[in-house]
Amino acid sequence: MRQKIITLAVIAVVTAALSSCSAPAVDENEALSVAITGAEEGVPILEYDPTWPKRPLPDNGIFGAVLSVAVDDRDHVWVMHWPHWIGDGDDDGARGVRECCNPMPPVVEFDATGAVVQAWGSADDPDLPAGGFQWVELPGHRLDLLASRRTLAEVAHGGAHGLSIDPKGNVWAGTHSTEGGGRTNIFSSLAKFTRDGTLLIQKGKHGQSKGNADTDNFAQPTQVAFDPETNEAFVSDGYDNRRVIVLDADTMAFKRMWGAYGKSPSDEPMAQRKPGDPPPSQFGLVHCIKMSHDGLLYVCDMSSRRFQVFRKDGTFVKEAFPAGMDGTGSVDDVAFSSDPEQRFVYVADGQNRKVWILRRDTLETIGSFGHRGYYGGEFAGYIHGIATDSKGNIYVGEFPAGNRVQRFKVIGFEGNP
Repeated sequence: MRQKIITLAVIAVVTAALSSCSAPAVDENEALSVAITGAEEGVPILEYDPTWPKRPLPDNGIFGAVLSVAVDDRDHVWVMHWPHWIGDGDDDGARGVRECCNPMPPVVEFDATGAVVQAWGSADDPDLPAGGFQWVELPGHRLDLLASRRTLAEVAHGGAHGLSIDPKGNVWAGTHSTEGGGRTNIFSSLAKFTRDGTLLIQKGKHGQSKGNADTDNFAQPTQVAFDPETNEAFVSDGYDNRRVIVLDADTMAFKRMWGAYGKSPSDEPMAQRKPGDPPPSQFGLVHCIKMSHDGLLYVCDMSSRRFQVFRKDGTFVKEAFPAGMDGTGSVDDVAFSSDPEQRFVYVADGQNRKVWILRRDTLETIGSFGHRGYYGGEFAGYIHGIATDSKGNIYVGEFPAGNRVQRFKVIGFEGNP
């Protein structure tokens, strides 16, 4: 195990900033962040931050399964969760049985300190059009997987999926369901809201997906990335489709799409992959999409334990299979470090309850943090979302057992990879 040592350069910079008598007061975390941004190459050292978010949440609030975490340009953290996916008794406050607790609305905005700014979203919202966007597929359906000893695959579940914030501050979300099976029963819509929850536009209708060639509907879209230069939205679509589909960010008009390796997406059944077989030629489950500062798109293929990198026109660049995931694990989401070059990629491995750290230039796996457990800094649930803010903090969301978002701070670097 590597010894965790904060570099002397970091210590020197922070010490100088904090000990100067003539300088104004400096926030320790901000000074450390500035020092780390210019630090030499090395593996980031992450430390769990128990001060975020501020607790208790308003009205004895509680999260259900956390599906998504996103950070906007104000370093506000947005969390999307399923209020119906909670353990038995976790809504006793809402039912008047005990003081605690009350499930929060599906979308919650926090400021950088961890205080709740607002919360919104409801399947019973009268302002949503009939047959329109549905936040919760199974309202009032409470689950306790541990007590029932049922697995996630054995329980029908659904709700909003893949919260993303565009450059104009709008909130995007797709829909997800496992009940019923087949494209005639799945959710197929993508919606855009103002930051206060007003529905602006949506595309797609429930149960109408005709497969990967359909440019009017989706098949359980999972996440959206944005290009402010071209005003395009790149959608990872998804659980039943196997593609990236590109839309005009204002009108949602179709522009282009592609599958794995930049090829046309296919509806053919996935071949059963055996040990030693080459990587699959098509996506298995397209679960995330993120754009780096240099305009590259990182697309998670969750079930194939990889992510692929593309140019904005769909040209395939390279792919990565994080070390330690041979035969197990899942690539659920990715995020980038906050330095200008975004030197590191953080990969959320849901199954292994771990975050892998890769060099972005070589895609070499150089470290990790986290493991299964119930204490702060550990992951009790399946890691489903990850995001970073401008100061380098990392936010990790868990479901279904964890039902929380944890913040990790970069406190230094250890050695050179």
